[in-house]
Amino acid sequence: MTKIFEITHRDGAARIGKLSLDREISTPAIIQIHKKDSPIIDSGSLWGKPQFHEPAESKKIIILPHKSLPLHTREELIREIQEGVQPASNQPHTGTVIHPFAREYPASDLYILGAARQLENKPRDFVNSIIRLKENTRADSLLYAPALATPENLSMLIYAGVDIVDETLPIIKGYQDIYLTNSGEHHLDRLHEFPCTCTVCSASTPQEFLKLPKKERAELLSQHNSLKLGEELRAVREHIRTGGLREYVERQCRARPWLTAALRLLDAEHVFLEKRTPVFRSNTLYANTSESLNRVEIRRFAQRVIERYTPPELDTLVLLPCSAKKPYSTSLSHQKFANAIGKYRKYVHEVVITSPVGVVPRELELMYPVAHYDTPVTGYWDKEERAFVGGCLRSYLQKNRYRNIIAHVDGAYREICESVERELGLDIVYTADDGVTSRASLDRLNQAIPRLENTKERPSEKAKLDVMRATADYQFGKGTGDMLVKGAVVRAPYPKFQLFAREQQMQLATLIPQYGTIALTLEGGERLRDYPYYRVRIGDFTPHSSILAPGVLDADPQIRPGDEVIVEGDRFLGVGRALMSGWEMKECAKGVAVELRHSRKIEALVKLGCV
Repeated sequence: MTKIFEITHRDGAARIGKLSLDREISTPAIIQIHKKDSPIIDSGSLWGKPQFHEPAESKKIIILPHKSLPLHTREELIREIQEGVQPASNQPHTGTVIHPFAREYPASDLYILGAARQLENKPRDFVNSIIRLKENTRADSLLYAPALATPENLSMLIYAGVDIVDETLPIIKGYQDIYLTNSGEHHLDRLHEFPCTCTVCSASTPQEFLKLPKKERAELLSQHNSLKLGEELRAVREHIRTGGLREYVERQCRARPWLTAALRLLDAEHVFLEKRTPVFRSNTLYANTSESLNRVEIRRFAQRVIERYTPPELDTLVLLPCSAKKPYSTSLSHQKFANAIGKYRKYVHEVVITSPVGVVPRELELMYPVAHYDTPVTGYWDKEERAFVGGCLRSYLQKNRYRNIIAHVDGAYREICESVERELGLDIVYTADDGVTSRASLDRLNQAIPRLENTKERPSEKAKLDVMRATADYQFGKGTGDMLVKGAVVRAPYPKFQLFAREQQMQLATLIPQYGTIALTLEGGERLRDYPYYRVRIGDFTPHSSILAPGVLDADPQIRPGDEVIVEGDRFLGVGRALMSGWEMKECAKGVAVELRHSRKIEALVKLGCV
């Protein structure tokens, strides 16, 4: 593990970090390794005769002598070359050139993706090579993709996990009379005016540039191209900080077909992104493109509803459409639905159908991203939307059986319900024929429930407990909700529910309405003492406000940034919020692993192993 790199912000595979060498550098970064003051120095190619000698204990990263190979080289030759070019080094911080198709990865602080320039327009090779490298190297090692970055592809490179780029390609483009922007490239002789107002562009016109000597023109164009790359880097870093990089990448990938293909292929490798994606964000999730359906947050929610959620024991399911206002229950349409159901609400279980999230049990309507997304509403659903939402509804109804099903939906919602009804051989009652909020439709909804056989009901107090139970199951896993709410009572009004042990009057957990998650107290954490997951094991010390990664002995690999976790040591128990994934906690040498909320020293603690 390296002690020179600390990750401070994460957004999927993208991250902002502090690289501490002869000076502190914020990553992602643009670095020119051929400049004298570069923090990264290239020892040179062994195909020639490298003449580099750096003093031992250098405060720079030294790229070891290497032999670069073309992209499409036989695997046995790649292995043979790699095994023969790793000389011993007395440098504390080293970089290693790795071929994109390599299968072995020696320990290093920095990995340089060899033949990276040839990955342009090869989306599958680009995605596979980065994922293979990142999955087989330490969490706090850095990745450098030389001679590949341009303003239009930089966001994709960083989203995929690249930490360091250079200005090589923008400079080359400048000498080819190519003018770069973050939406594409333009040949200088085809431009009528410069779209940019940088110092280079504002002082001249394309026509005047063409009259300049070749060298002077190339230098000016290279300067502009480099400025645009730097501008794009600052924009990408800001999107990482705010948690909005995915939306930005979905816009930027439209610049070139290979970038769009790369995003789709990256989404197909769901595990790679999921293990690096936080469980919630503070900003709105904008689902504006077809690729949004494959976002980690969307797929994660749909998967957890099927795998972790258990509905209440009620006979009747009422399917409802989503609303523009979130949470759904605060919208005018859903208030009309509630009024129409009226006193019979204790007999029914409400589930919302929505694109892009799928199916949303009412108990989870606060959970991220259900109450945090926005999407274009046109009344038209494409095939991908219908297939995804229909698949979610089908899986839900296959797993959870109801005696009665009412669908108060119209349009595409109804078409999806009818399709699932035919596939599963169900009998669904439809109550909306002329708009879901029309008086006639609401009357039919009101009249449908008493006609059905409802043998089970749910008092309001139990409904509150079901919210806390469902939320705990969603966060920690199926069964934890029962462990937490047994013998408990909910206090405070919705959505700020507080869970208390009925007899001891001790608070166990609080529902956080901003994200729909629950925050545990120590007493709540102790209730989950027999549950082995979402635990962090630390060494024999007593932390205060936070736990650093070097102090972590073991951590559940299911943990993601933002997860509620239980921290235990030999004489310590705490609860708090994870700031990095569990697998990262065990691999990183720097950074805050857990932000503690409550903790205490204890005399003895039953040791529970992390999985």
